[in-house]
Amino acid sequence: MSLKAIQTDKAPAAIGPYSQAVQAGNMLYCSGQIPLIPETMELIEGDITAQTTQVFENLKAVASAAGTDLKKAAKINISLTDLNDFAAVNDVMEKYFDVPYPARACVQVAALPKGVPVEIEAIILVD
Repeated sequence: MSLKAIQTDKAPAAIGPYSQAVQAGNMLYCSGQIPLIPETMELIEGDITAQTTQVFENLKAVASAAGTDLKKAAKINISLTDLNDFAAVNDVMEKYFDVPYPARACVQVAALPKGVPVEIEAIILVD
C-alpha cells in the first residue's frame, strides 16, 4: 500500500514537517487542525464556538481535497485546553456529523500550538 499526501490551500498550511493529511488505502489520516484562517494563517477571532467551527471547516476542506467528507469520519480526536468548553464543542460537532457519529476521544491538554484552545484530528473513510 502506498501513502499519498493530501494538500489544499483551502486549509491552513502545515506549520511543521507534516502533511495536512495522508491517505493510506481507503483511509484518510488528517493532521490536527487549529482555528487558523487558511488565506491569512491568522487565528480566527471569537469564542470557542467560532474557533471550533473554523477547525471543522479546515478539516472539511482537507477531506474534500481527498474526495471525501466529514460525514465519513470513523474517528476524531479533540484536544481542549479547558474541558469547560466540552458542551460548546459538542454543539458545533452536531452541525458537521450525522448518526452514526464517529468514534471520539476528547482530552484536556496543558497547551496547544499558537496558544489555541482547541485542536481536532480525524480519520475518514475514502470511497
